[in-house]
Amino acid sequence: MPENSDSIGPVRQSVPLGTQWPTVDPFLFCAHHDDKYPSARNDMSPDASLSGRSIGNDFAGVDGWNMYHGSHIPGFPQHPHRGFETVSFVRRGLIDHADSLGATARFGAGDVQWMTAGKGIVHAEMFPLVNTDSPNPMQMFQVWLNLPAEDKMVDPYFTMLWNEDIPSVVVADSNGGEATITTIVGTYGELPPAPAPPPNSWASRPEADLAIWHIRIEAGASLELPAAAGAETVRTLYLYEGSGLTVGAQSFDVDTGIVVDSDVAVSLGAGDQAVELVMLQGRPIGEPVAQYGPFVMNTDEEIRQAFDDYRRTEFGGWPWPSDDPTHAADLGRFAIHADGTKEER
Repeated sequence: MPENSDSIGPVRQSVPLGTQWPTVDPFLFCAHHDDKYPSARNDMSPDASLSGRSIGNDFAGVDGWNMYHGSHIPGFPQHPHRGFETVSFVRRGLIDHADSLGATARFGAGDVQWMTAGKGIVHAEMFPLVNTDSPNPMQMFQVWLNLPAEDKMVDPYFTMLWNEDIPSVVVADSNGGEATITTIVGTYGELPPAPAPPPNSWASRPEADLAIWHIRIEAGASLELPAAAGAETVRTLYLYEGSGLTVGAQSFDVDTGIVVDSDVAVSLGAGDQAVELVMLQGRPIGEPVAQYGPFVMNTDEEIRQAFDDYRRTEFGGWPWPSDDPTHAADLGRFAIHADGTKEER
């Protein structure tokens, strides 16, 4: 993450944010999807003309929303990954998942899907629009978390962290102002810990000191972030909603990434409007990164091998009848794992 501000107090540097947020090792990037989809047709497609859009590669944000790589329903039809993990945190809307292991799911409303790509997986992420008489807002953060070299070729792993199981606690400051902390990974102070990450994740190692939190601070309220456990830990705040966030003695506007000292407690405050931010924290893996599209390895030769393996094996093949499978509009949140285990919410 390039620096464009002087180090003052707990703030080490700050950068402007776009759709893909710059990150620091062990994170590769975070994509922020915030689409104001209109009401839907009965087939879960947008009830709006698609003319003028670059269908199959629509990222222009026309009318405040994108089709992405979807041709009919927004989203990302089947595509491969190797060598890292995706952590998908949905604030609004729904995602229909399908993968080459035979697993499938529908999740949203605060749920998190954590997928270890490992030696290779193909998956689809489609955004079904289920409201025919009202808008279908969609907001999702997808974090790409690297894997160390020894774990890049582990078996793929798919898990769901349901909203009901993710700790989300309201805390009050000395003046009664409130903040809400949602701990997707890690533990905030004495609050209950987040659900366990996948077994081969960098996050599963205590020494990684990894945390992903969503924080909302109400107008006029303050919050103190406790110090991280490790001296080498890097902590970054991403202010994506509201302006006037104070970090120590500095104030920041919306769409700003802020790297802060992790070995001391950091005071945060909201001005005359509420602010929302995502915090990414972790000790760097400290290994070379070779990335080309959906593959993240340690060397260029490993990237070439990934492409060769995908062309030869398709990472197990695609067991679904279409490249962009979705579920019925009236279906609730659920997950069916590769071994047939079913979860319903």
